[in-house]
Amino acid sequence: MKDTLLDLKTRRSIRSFKTEQIQEEVLKAILEAGMYAPTGMNVQSPLMVVVQEKEQIKKLSELNAKVMGTQTDPFYGAPTVVIVFADKNRRTYIEDGSLVMGNLMNAAHALGIGSCWIHRAREVFESEEGRKIAREWGVSENYIGIGNCVLGYVEGDYPETKPRKENYIIYADKKKR
Repeated sequence: MKDTLLDLKTRRSIRSFKTEQIQEEVLKAILEAGMYAPTGMNVQSPLMVVVQEKEQIKKLSELNAKVMGTQTDPFYGAPTVVIVFADKNRRTYIEDGSLVMGNLMNAAHALGIGSCWIHRAREVFESEEGRKIAREWGVSENYIGIGNCVLGYVEGDYPETKPRKENYIIYADKKKR
């Protein structure tokens, strides 16, 4: 348990990756952690699409950058991108997909892999070009992009944990504390 709590405290968003692809067994373990994220009523509506082909990642990065209004690589050169989708017909689709993203990032850190949640998956896959790509992957129109989880080996120093803000926690029942 102490290792789990330490991993949760020390995980940081990584924005510089080595070009080396992560090992298949490590990727499978990370994806398995995503599969075990809690979902509303255990419906398990999220989907994960794994992209490791450089040209596909480049195209997705360009679409993401277009939404952002830049020409920089919002995926920071990561060799693996996991796009999390969730069924918009589920009341808890945002929460369900977000929990999958959290599990992916925490598992990656525990296994020595850097990660970062990259936004704009919704906008990318609501665009005509994005919808076409999603259809090619077999993703139903009911599914909305929740986030892009970029994964890879960390290039350079791992970021240090910053102090947490004061008053992060409020106890409603002060008599018991």
